[in-house]
Amino acid sequence: MDKINNKFRGCLVGGAVGDVLGYAVEFMYEPEIFRKYGKNGITEYELKNGKAVFSDDTQMTLFTANGLIYGMTQQAIGRCDGDISDYIARAYQDWYATQTISTNIDKYISWITDIPELHIRRSPGHTCLSAIASGKKGTLDKPINDSKGCGGIMRVAPIGLYYKDSPNECAICAAEVSAITHGHELGYIPSALLSYLIYQLTYCNTTIHKAAFELPILCDKIFGSAEHAQMLNNLISKAVHLAETDKDTLTAIHELGEGWVAEETLAIALYCALKYSDDFEKAVVTSVNHDGDSDSTGAVTGNILGAYLGLDAIPDKFKKDLEIYDRIIELADDLYTSSQNIGKKPDYDEKWINKYVNI
Repeated sequence: MDKINNKFRGCLVGGAVGDVLGYAVEFMYEPEIFRKYGKNGITEYELKNGKAVFSDDTQMTLFTANGLIYGMTQQAIGRCDGDISDYIARAYQDWYATQTISTNIDKYISWITDIPELHIRRSPGHTCLSAIASGKKGTLDKPINDSKGCGGIMRVAPIGLYYKDSPNECAICAAEVSAITHGHELGYIPSALLSYLIYQLTYCNTTIHKAAFELPILCDKIFGSAEHAQMLNNLISKAVHLAETDKDTLTAIHELGEGWVAEETLAIALYCALKYSDDFEKAVVTSVNHDGDSDSTGAVTGNILGAYLGLDAIPDKFKKDLEIYDRIIELADDLYTSSQNIGKKPDYDEKWINKYVNI
């Protein structure tokens, strides 16, 4: 397995790890967290029936990856009848069905729909549910609502991994995918910046610090006319600055927000990843032990450091009991394989055809 493939695995598994830790404390206030888990907060999995279970954040991330691979495969064989965000929107319909229908689903494009664990409701966000239920597809030009909740950013990491030769396309695609359900500028622009950051960390042999300094530049380049672009850039700069200080980490996170909205999720995750750029565990633990949307800030921090450090840097204790770990690895490997064949018509084997062609 090469270094890039290891980063794909690290990004998806890392996001799931942060999600699991944060999901356990998402609706708890800090005094309760530290009273229950000790001065460092939650640092180990809370197992349910022997497994570490993740939330809707990881569920939707996996459906993003599945929809992306499916759409690119259809494009490669000449069957593509829409843009990639259309296929990801269809994958979200599959996810919605797993959350609302207890019987078998007759028509779907996502093979992961057959995984029983993905049919369990894990506190799905109201905005995602209502937007998908409407049957409409929000776009950058025609927003479906005015939401800037973190339900858009927490699921787009696979897009940052995928577009190895097209960083701007990667950023725009992530914005479009978030806009399917979240119509506010600050609901989709942070997704573009996160995906660009993951692209940089996966392919450009750079540091998180150097990549972070490029985010405001990209924001101005693509979204410079957006009303809230400067506000987002200021928050990113604040996260970078705080990571360079000796300020207590919890105090620093409080200055950035709680993570219920996308710009705060990005800022908190960026801060934690910068503060502990060489220590996956410490970064993720820091990112979840606070008032706020702990599973989303944990998931995005895990995505960032997983892409930066790779799967091998994630402690074995977090891989051991992680729910559907082997399927996450399988999907990460498929995402990597597909990304290496952009613009080509590969010789698909029977297993790939069954998952991404004839389903």
